[in-house]
Amino acid sequence: MQIVKKLMKSIGQYRLQTIMTPVFTFLEVLMEILIPYIIASIIDKGITAGNMAEVVRLGVIMLIMAFASLFFGIMAGAFAADASSGFAANLRQSMYENIQTFSFSNIDKFSTAGLVTRMTTDVTNIQNAFQMIIRIAVRAPLMMIISLIMCVVINPHISLIFLVALFFLALVVFLIVGKATKLFRKVFRRYDDLNASVEENVSAIRVVKAFVREDYEEQKFGKAADALYQQSVQAEKLVVANMPVMMLVVDACMVAISWLGAHYILDGAMTTGELTSIFSYVMNVLFSLMMLAMIFVMISMSAASGQRIAEVLEEKPSITNPENPVMEVKDGSIEFDDVDFAYMRRVVTQDKNGNDIVHEEMPEHKSREDSTLHNLSFSIRSGETIGIIGGTGSGKTSLVALISRLYDVTHGCVKVGGRDVRDYDLETLRNEVSVVLQNNVLFSGTILDNLRWGNENATEEECRKACEMACADEFIDRMPEGYHTYITQGGTNVSGGQKQRLCIARALMKKPKVLILDDSTSACDTATDAKIRAAFRTAIPGTTKLIIAQRISSVQDCDRILVLDGGTVNAFDTHENLLKTNRIYSEIYESQIKGGGDFDKPQ
Repeated sequence: MQIVKKLMKSIGQYRLQTIMTPVFTFLEVLMEILIPYIIASIIDKGITAGNMAEVVRLGVIMLIMAFASLFFGIMAGAFAADASSGFAANLRQSMYENIQTFSFSNIDKFSTAGLVTRMTTDVTNIQNAFQMIIRIAVRAPLMMIISLIMCVVINPHISLIFLVALFFLALVVFLIVGKATKLFRKVFRRYDDLNASVEENVSAIRVVKAFVREDYEEQKFGKAADALYQQSVQAEKLVVANMPVMMLVVDACMVAISWLGAHYILDGAMTTGELTSIFSYVMNVLFSLMMLAMIFVMISMSAASGQRIAEVLEEKPSITNPENPVMEVKDGSIEFDDVDFAYMRRVVTQDKNGNDIVHEEMPEHKSREDSTLHNLSFSIRSGETIGIIGGTGSGKTSLVALISRLYDVTHGCVKVGGRDVRDYDLETLRNEVSVVLQNNVLFSGTILDNLRWGNENATEEECRKACEMACADEFIDRMPEGYHTYITQGGTNVSGGQKQRLCIARALMKKPKVLILDDSTSACDTATDAKIRAAFRTAIPGTTKLIIAQRISSVQDCDRILVLDGGTVNAFDTHENLLKTNRIYSEIYESQIKGGGDFDKPQ
């Protein structure tokens, strides 16, 4: 019930259409119910009595009712389509808006493919179910109840036949729907796996082709598709069994009513017209039950979808603004005070009904040293340029993610501008702490469009200056359309180094107090890398700059260098002092510089 209430909030401005659909459906059913009664009168009072005037009069009335039923049906269909489409649009909008508030830990909880499935396939299932509920779920019970009443009025004894059939069919529907619901939940989990395979293949298609792994990817997709097929067939077999059972019962009812009706007519207890109308009403009752069965099946499918959608809508961002947030960052100073950080572990369990229950929990650690980052304590003065270096998995990216509060610490605190980052308004903090992430992303649009992500009101001249600092002007000026050159989705029409420089320029557009480059010049040659760092020293001397790099040449000119090892600070000093006192740093230096250096660095 809570899930239904959550979903129904998305009806929003389509309440009128939602209400008018059952209203017109009721009028449509009313006209259809009266038509068999008119037909019975035509047979008994017109044809049997030989009164053609009565036949014409009642025929005209029936024709008017038929056209009225058609009009009401069209209006009900139009309102239902408008209401269900609008409901689905609002549902997707609500999900998307909530996803935008998620922290990184929230996003880690749901796979990208899973979110795509929920916003497409699952919402479509809910849309179809909603449309059936506001129209067919109103039409079928009304048709069944009123037809049943009319049958009882005409002949209560014959009505007992389909009352027994009604009970039997209701039992069959209940059993089928109960089993089908559990199977459809498994089907939608298979959809996630299939979408994940497609998404991964398409996004990495260049790698797939470069390594000639098309056959492997086809096999992987085939396995996911086959698993979906097997689960779908199993669920659909149950659903399709519903129809032949219903038709068998309908046919049996018709035979029984025909046999009894013939006897009643011969005995004079029933007229031919009344038997004809009973046939119509019985068919209405039984086919209404069939429609209800379809609704139950659709609801069983959409129940799983509704739960998955509700999970997204009910997910609360793990990182939120404090009650009275600080709206200004004083300067770019940074302090880590006894900081630990561990990634949450995603755990999926099932309840007794087979529903997935997704929750997060901290991994089991015997000590603080088992965390991703532990015992971090150091200070950075505003305006300093800090290099961060360390082996793979040493925690470099995790460390800088805490500064802009993409994740929250599990122990201790991180301060920016002398205040705990948890005291700041999130938008204020992230505008002042600009991050160029390890995985650079450009969006479809012009170069200017991408640069203005950093400042939507920036002039073209301001964009040019940022590109000069990032050394991006060198290749932009060579492009035929310059800053108006269109960037394809994912930035596939620019090189890795060009993409990195555009992302750096975009970050500079924010004019931040802290600039973090997470291995963001790795695809640039050392000469370009040096130019970018030189530009930073002269153009933004008051900005605190944190440079994560794998190359010693990228950090050796920094004011100080932070050496990470196993999630903790191994050393924090100048390049010269580290060479003398730190084994890890000196070994990296020896292997890179004395071992031949960077291939693109002038010897």
